[in-house]
Amino acid sequence: MTKREEHSHNPDSETHGVMVDAVTGATTTGHDWDGIQELNNPLPRWWLWSFYATIVWAIGFWIFYPSWPLINTFTPGTLNWSSRGAVSEELQNLREQRSDMMSRLNTASTAEIEADPDLLSFARGLARPAFGDNCSPCHGAGGGGAKGYPNLNDDSWLWGGTLADIEQTIRFGIRSGHDEARIGDMPAFGRDGMLPRADIVAVADYVLSMSGLPVSTPANLVKGAKVFADNCAACHGTEGKGNQELGAPNLTTGIWLFGPERETIIDGVWHGRGSVMPAWEGRLDDTTIKALTVFVHTLGGGQ
Repeated sequence: MTKREEHSHNPDSETHGVMVDAVTGATTTGHDWDGIQELNNPLPRWWLWSFYATIVWAIGFWIFYPSWPLINTFTPGTLNWSSRGAVSEELQNLREQRSDMMSRLNTASTAEIEADPDLLSFARGLARPAFGDNCSPCHGAGGGGAKGYPNLNDDSWLWGGTLADIEQTIRFGIRSGHDEARIGDMPAFGRDGMLPRADIVAVADYVLSMSGLPVSTPANLVKGAKVFADNCAACHGTEGKGNQELGAPNLTTGIWLFGPERETIIDGVWHGRGSVMPAWEGRLDDTTIKALTVFVHTLGGGQ
């Protein structure tokens, strides 16, 4: 084999002391891993200049904007600008723009707010994000409610749907622990041994019949009516119309907080009911509570 032939079969050759890859013709760096040579392919010039530009940009950012954390603070930058400061400035500008309407809203009653189209529109606009942040997790974005959480769009109210009733409920809550909270619990007739299961099943059928729903055991109705009169009428009324002073629901409307299923009603009578709504006084300012009162009252079911 000639020297020329030997050189042509060598995967790597050396030219003037520099290793050259026989396949690509590119020089190598001299790095070798298990016989694999690293090609010496420099980065494109445009990429290098772009990289250098980002370094210059970073240095400029460090100089002009807040960037480096210190022990108790951070470097503020020569422009003395921050996103937090910009947001604070925008919020302050918004407060100044709203100041006149906020002043009117602070001094007006909820009834006066509803009577004034401008104030009503402003109050609803103020309340909508507050409702979304604080109320919609339970009552839904549109106030439609969920199982165990009242629908605020209909005209069936546990504690009353007037402006005064709604404001009291929002401000002090239900069973919230506040001194002025509304309190009213449904006893656990089965769990606490007040009624046997047969009586609870009978009264559940009777309650279903009150709202015109089908009853699986019609023979229970006579017995259920007596059980209802002896144990339930004190809160729900002899006709099942409810009592908003106690938070006892109207059982004749066909609107059910926990569902109209027979087993659900039996479970409620057996274990009792006592949901909790937080008191928003102290968490929300008075103006926001007033706006929320009007917002809920105008959703469609306010009395």
